[in-house]
Amino acid sequence: MQTLNSLAAALAAGKTTSVKLVENALARIDAYRAQGGAAYLEVDAQAALQAAQASDLARRAGHVPSVLAGLPVSVKDLFDVQGQTSRAGSIALDGAAPAASDAVVVARLRKAGAVLLGRTNMSEFAFSGLGLNPHYGTPRAPHDNDRVAGGSSSGGAVSVALGMAAAALGTDTGGSVRIPSAFCGLTGFKPTANRVPLAGAVPLSSSLDSIGPLAVSVACCAAFDGVISGKALDSRPSDIHGLRLYVTRDFVGEGLDPDVERAFEAELQRLSQTGARIVEFEFPELRELPGINAGGGLTAAEAWAWHRKLLEAQGARYDQRVAQRIRRGAAMSAADYLDVQAARLRLQAAAHERLRGADAWLMPTVAIKPPLLAPLEADDDTFFATNGLVLRNTSVINFLDGCALTLPAGEDGIGLSVCGLHGQDARVLQIGAAIETSLG
Repeated sequence: MQTLNSLAAALAAGKTTSVKLVENALARIDAYRAQGGAAYLEVDAQAALQAAQASDLARRAGHVPSVLAGLPVSVKDLFDVQGQTSRAGSIALDGAAPAASDAVVVARLRKAGAVLLGRTNMSEFAFSGLGLNPHYGTPRAPHDNDRVAGGSSSGGAVSVALGMAAAALGTDTGGSVRIPSAFCGLTGFKPTANRVPLAGAVPLSSSLDSIGPLAVSVACCAAFDGVISGKALDSRPSDIHGLRLYVTRDFVGEGLDPDVERAFEAELQRLSQTGARIVEFEFPELRELPGINAGGGLTAAEAWAWHRKLLEAQGARYDQRVAQRIRRGAAMSAADYLDVQAARLRLQAAAHERLRGADAWLMPTVAIKPPLLAPLEADDDTFFATNGLVLRNTSVINFLDGCALTLPAGEDGIGLSVCGLHGQDARVLQIGAAIETSLG
């Protein structure tokens, strides 16, 4: 896997062309799909090659709008692309009209010169952290074909990990960028939700949805985020020496897979040896989250508001595990919904107090390694229990309206998360870059 900067440098030096990069990606996609791979739902090879040709001509004329210019990227199936139908990984939207215009972020990628390869697979309607899709097949972890790639941005992660795209556009409501990034050995960034416009994306939860990149490095994520947010952040690495990196064993550190715990502790030790200060702190309020969200939380309530008419008309065509979770929102009253919103504000205030002295908050991205696919397909109880555990750590940051970066933690399928509160995006990227450099 090459970084965006290395690919852009090769283009600038004339060592390759956009057409060659796109042809190589398309060849990898063809070979992968011939073996039954399910990362891509649609591939628009002709349009991608035409865009690559135009990019090469523009570069020769001196027009290079961004580091993404001429680079092939994939787009999650829930984003509008003009002339295409946004199915969000479902068959319930098969009859929907093609999009009349691009989603805001897709338009920004085009303006930046990125070449759109196609639409990637996902958990139906983005409502799972595991990436299972009974309609189109389930993408598998690149290092182990018997394990899931994580969700909901499953296809996007696999597209980057297997060299079928230079970066991927994903969404994150409870971890849907960070989980598949961790499971597939990538770096993924969930920005503060309001930094990137959601217009033109099929929603899951208007309070929690955010849009972010799945890529190879922190610098890749920062560059991609600068394009889709419309505001480039200062992401130069911080000095690792003296950084106060907070770690809590409350909730996010409980019940870890032994391999995850060992990898996380090893990373903490290495960071300490490089000069960072690892500060243990307590955050007992996090243990309230299962009770706060026992009725389905903001996601079920807000998903029900969007889906209720479609479920009435097309409910039999849904993944029934997804439909079951959405329908929980029907039982929530307005008072229940307001109670969850009030609890969210209370925990946000607690987070600001608990993390007052922190430069960043570290946690294992996911409590377990990528689970085997077969038991998840076979048993609903196993699926729901595993899904809840996979989403547990990442969803904390969405609930707190924060931002987070996941980095590979040195072992296949395990990620290290660098987290911050609302608006601390630049700081998270700076510290993530410092950790990336320190840990090699």
